[in-house]
Amino acid sequence: MPATIIDGAAVAATVREEVARDVAAFRERTGMTPGLATILVGEDPASAVYVANKRKISTQVGITDHHQHLPADSTQEQVAAAIAACNENPDVSGILLQLPVPEGLDGAALTASISPDKDVDGLTPVSVGRLVQNTPGLRPCTPLGVIELLDRYDVPLEGAEAVVVGRSDLVGKPVAFLLLHRNATVTICHSRTRDLPAVCARADVLIAAVGRQEMIGAEYVKPGAAVIDVGINRTDAGLRGDVDFDAVFDCAGLLTPVPGGVGPMTIAMLLRNTLTAAELQYRERG
Repeated sequence: MPATIIDGAAVAATVREEVARDVAAFRERTGMTPGLATILVGEDPASAVYVANKRKISTQVGITDHHQHLPADSTQEQVAAAIAACNENPDVSGILLQLPVPEGLDGAALTASISPDKDVDGLTPVSVGRLVQNTPGLRPCTPLGVIELLDRYDVPLEGAEAVVVGRSDLVGKPVAFLLLHRNATVTICHSRTRDLPAVCARADVLIAAVGRQEMIGAEYVKPGAAVIDVGINRTDAGLRGDVDFDAVFDCAGLLTPVPGGVGPMTIAMLLRNTLTAAELQYRERG
């Protein structure tokens, strides 16, 4: 029986509608409006497109735009000062430093300087610690989007065997912890995992986040499993995921396409994180 296709675009649209409703309710209740500061350094075309999309969709749901565009020759100190100003600005609920930054800048150090309570990308060391310990805080957007898709399609996570292929700090590790906190039994695989197809084929939930085009074939997939493809690989034929979609289609139970699967969820969860940050800051102010 062929897989049910997970429609990430439709789920993302629903999340955006929910955030717009909740932003309006937050404004009515508190008199405050959530604000997102996107910081773009330099003129990288792809980064400019990503930031423009984030700004456009944020304003559509009622989040105030606090964008800053710094020149490519900005120093580490100048970018750090822009971040510090946003940290201190009570109108800014969330801060997003678009990566990668130009050569010569330390993107990791700049990211770490973002206030954890405004870290809507969930990438600062404090945010990572909160994730690991499962204490309140902001989580990375793409892993949150993966969990949201699984929840919207009623995939049971408690007691499920979940396999994550990829151990990056951006996706693999955080999605593994999110699954663990939902009481799944989690295995993280990587380039040195022995008999990778057999390990993956045990999974009720298989997350592919390794960055290798169409690596995951039918032999990796347990019949009926939920397969989430986080991969974005640019080819002459267009975008391709880490999963061989055609090969897996007839054995998976649920399957995300590329594009149109996890991708749209990242910005949707960024919006939710910005509202969550605004709520947390409002409560802290008493």
